Amino acid sequence: MINPKIEKELNNQINAELYSAYLYLSMSAYFESINLKGFANWMRKQAEEETSHAMKFYRYIIDRGGRVVLDKIDSPQKDWPSPLDVFEETYNHEQKVTSLINGLVDIAISEKDHATNNMLQWFVTEQVEEEASAGEIFEKLKVIGNDSNGLLMMDMELEKR
Repeated sequence: MINPKIEKELNNQINAELYSAYLYLSMSAYFESINLKGFANWMRKQAEEETSHAMKFYRYIIDRGGRVVLDKIDSPQKDWPSPLDVFEETYNHEQKVTSLINGLVDIAISEKDHATNNMLQWFVTEQVEEEASAGEIFEKLKVIGNDSNGLLMMDMELEKR
């Protein structure tokens, strides 16, 4: 049976993961609106990945005999000044999610819940990848600046994801 404190925090994380999916889907829609289909594709794939993360938590709670309780998902931002601003927010958001995952690990350790700690290690590793990916694109966009040719090349690169 799952520890009630852990169950509550994992349910909160489901909400955070679904918000991430909403945010990235909103970013995808923004990129569609400015005809950057590759950027839109990257964000759509990111939204799908965040949904799959939520489902990992969902399944884990159920497998441990807990109850999934879904809460409302806040509306994400809809517009950004530039692609650079989108990826700055993406990078910052992934750092926030990393902090949330690390907090869950801390709780699992303090509650001596070894199974949950073990499950969370996948997310710890995943967040290293998530931050690196978003950070790399953010840094490239800083180099590109206002160069439309560079932005279009980046768009073609992100279409391949």
